[in-house]
Formats: sequence, structure tokens, C-alpha cells
Amino acid sequence: MDLKDLKNEWINEFQQPMMIAGPCSAESEAQMLEIAKRIRETNANVPVFRAGIWKPRTKPNGFEGVGVIGLNWLKKVKEEYGFKTATEVANAHHVFAALEADVDILWIGARSTVNPFTVQEIAQALRGTDKTVLVKNPVNPDLALWIGALERLLGQGITNLGVIHRGFSTYQKTKYRNNPNWQIALDFKSQFPNIPMLIDPSHICGNRTGLADITQEALNVGYQGAIIETHSNPDEAWSDAAQQITPEVLAELIGNLKVRNSGLAGFEGEMGRHRTLISDIDFQLIEMLAQRMKISEKIGKLKKENDIAIFQPERWKEITEYATQKAVETGMTKEFIEKVFKAIHEESIEVQNSIMINR
Repeated sequence: MDLKDLKNEWINEFQQPMMIAGPCSAESEAQMLEIAKRIRETNANVPVFRAGIWKPRTKPNGFEGVGVIGLNWLKKVKEEYGFKTATEVANAHHVFAALEADVDILWIGARSTVNPFTVQEIAQALRGTDKTVLVKNPVNPDLALWIGALERLLGQGITNLGVIHRGFSTYQKTKYRNNPNWQIALDFKSQFPNIPMLIDPSHICGNRTGLADITQEALNVGYQGAIIETHSNPDEAWSDAAQQITPEVLAELIGNLKVRNSGLAGFEGEMGRHRTLISDIDFQLIEMLAQRMKISEKIGKLKKENDIAIFQPERWKEITEYATQKAVETGMTKEFIEKVFKAIHEESIEVQNSIMINR
């Protein structure tokens, strides 16, 4: 069987958008039950309660989750409030414990997806299960690794599959904790439209302010749901406090979402995907221009310290010649590229001028 042959009818069990919510980390039984109770009281469409039982941390000596005891708290949430439950598994031990606790949905985290040996171990431990297994994109922007993880699961007879787009790590500091890099996620969706895709705005944003926008943007291009970290007292959370929201804020977020008619997936869906990609590229352009101007500032300081004129004709000649060459290679007009580079160059001169005058 091929990934493209999967029916993935498990998603039809849930009203769309399918929402998964709960704390980044299980902290106590009381905490779990309070969050579950408050989500229920909002009447928001949240059929699945999530909680991190084991927490892979970047550095040692941090909080790494409560461990197996937290699975009992998840079970109690299911019994008392009727949620299906979900948690992350990162090795065979986690899988066996989660299956024994009858967790309904398991997901493989970004740090695990990047390692084929880890994915294979998890897949073998899950062999033959009818549980739903979701795979987060790998931390690095590698579509083949993401697809390969699903193929390993399918190879062990696991057919209820889905993916979670949680963004990609970057060394550059941007407004996102993890750059969404929509192109990779939409490439996956184009190849495997039958595999449900959820958005993880909590890990993309790394804060509370952008959650609604990222979730809506995902729904606009055909994602089927979201997984959003929700806590009874976010500021006091033991992990990822900045990106968690209260159940009441979650309900408001869900209530404001607009689900696009899948019957219009042809023209409008395709246009939406293109617009999302343009927004992604525009964001990267702005970030790169900002970095370029910071370098211009450094050059301006050097010029001031050494009494060197701001405008260097030979340097400008090099830039224009390079721009003309790239215009030919990329199929864009020479005039357009010259306009762009002239605007950038003028702004660089303004930046350096301000340094000469004010510093």
C-alpha cells in the first residue's frame, strides 16, 4: 500500500476543524482536570484533550515531564469529561505505556521525526495498532524526512495517519519561534491531499499573540484542524508558558475561525495556497532586508571611524552588474531588478548617513 492509497476515515469522526487542546505538560491531576472542566464549560468544539507526559528538552536538567503517572491523569480526563486523549511518544517505552493507558491519538514530535532510527523504533512498537498516529514535521525543512516517517509507520501496518505542521527551526531570530515555511507544508499537502493536516500555531508562534492568525491562515488553505496548547494558568505553566492560552481564550479563538467551503477547493483553494506562499516569501524578504540594513549600519560605522565617503561608485557598479546578470538568469526584467536594487541602495545610504550625522 502507498500513502496515497490511504482513506484516513478517522478524521470524519470529528467535526471540522478538528481541535486538540490541553497543556503543554501534565503537571498534576488537579491541573489536568481543571483545564478539562473549563474547556468543557466553554462548549467549544474540542473533542481531543492533549498533554505532554514526556517532554524532550533542548538542554539537560530541565523539566522533562511527569512520566507514566501522567497517563493516569489523562485517563481520568477521558472518564470524567468524555474527551478523547492525545500525547507525544518518543520511544518504544512511551508507546507501550500510552497504548496500555488507552490513549486515543499518539503523535511523533519534530525532534523524533528527524531521526529515522527513532521513527522506526516507534513504528515497530506501534505495529498493527488502529490508533491514530500524527507526525509533526521534522525540526529542519526536509520534506523527504517527513514523508519517510509516514512510510515507516505505514510499513508496520499503521493506516490511521495524519500530520502536524509546527514550523521549522532557524538560527535567525524572527517573530516566529519556528518559521512556518508554508511552501514545504503545502508541497506535502499537494502530494498527499488524502492525509489530514493539522496546524500547531503554539509552536510556530512561540507566543499567544499570533495564534488566531496562523490558525486561520492554515484553515484558509485546507488544513483540517489545529492543536493548541491550553492551560488553566498559562503564566505559571512548567513549560512553554508564553505560548499557552486559557480555555476561555481558546473558545473565543475557535469561535472566530472561519472554515472555508471545501467545495470551492479548486479555484479559491489554489489561489489561497498561492497567496499564503507569497505571504511567506514576503516575510522572508523583509527579514532578509532587515539583516542587510543591519550590515549597512556596521559598514557605516566603519566608514565614519575611517573617514571614508559613504558612496563608493565602484561598489555600486558591482551591485548593478550583478543585478543585471541575475535578472537575465531568473527571467525577470533588467529594469525591475534595477529599481529594486536602487531602492535598497538608497535606503542603505540613508542608514549610513544617519550614522555619519548623529553618531
